[in-house]
Amino acid sequence: MDAYSISEAGPGRQPVGRADRVRVARFLAATRAEGPGKRTAVWVQGCAVRCPGCFNPGMWSFRGGVEVSPGDLLRRVLDAGTDGLTLLGGEPFDQAAALAEVAAGVRRAGRSVMTFTGYTRAGVDRAIEAGRDDVARLLAETDLLVAGPFRADLIDTVRPWVGSTNQEFVLLSDRFPDLLDELPRTPDRVEIVVDPAGRVEVNGWAELDALDDLLAGTQLRRAGAGRD
Repeated sequence: MDAYSISEAGPGRQPVGRADRVRVARFLAATRAEGPGKRTAVWVQGCAVRCPGCFNPGMWSFRGGVEVSPGDLLRRVLDAGTDGLTLLGGEPFDQAAALAEVAAGVRRAGRSVMTFTGYTRAGVDRAIEAGRDDVARLLAETDLLVAGPFRADLIDTVRPWVGSTNQEFVLLSDRFPDLLDELPRTPDRVEIVVDPAGRVEVNGWAELDALDDLLAGTQLRRAGAGRD
């Protein structure tokens, strides 16, 4: 079964992840490149969909990352003091039970939850109809869902945060009432962070040529600053 068939079929009948642990690939305390406003972003480790051309193939395996309890992850998210949580991956619905607990805590604190999934919305609904209560709980604790597999043949150069035009924005609460109308006018941000050790981290989505240009410019500015 290929990635697009898996996406349409939805999460399998049996959960992949543990209900008492989240396998985290990356935690970013604050960003403006992963959803509306200032957000905390959590990339989970493990993905059953595995879209061709995926930007994060290193997060496909269900091994690796760091296992944390939902309570510990929730505390880190709330301590960041941002507008809300964005779940990416990897595939959040492959760890739905534990992430539903985190998302519920975030929303109880008055903040929003945005969830990216490589499954289609219909695929998520199929899993719920088949008895996946954990998938239902995570969906119920999501304010903004971005659903659908990445399609390298359908690159989206207009809307923010998504990679391809087939991916669907689904409003599940009244948290972002004007978001769909504002999408064409919302900038698609890319953040580049260079730490003191020289490690470069990129947040947001951009085509490889654009990233090369941005990184080259960053290197030039850093080199110039060193001569002052």
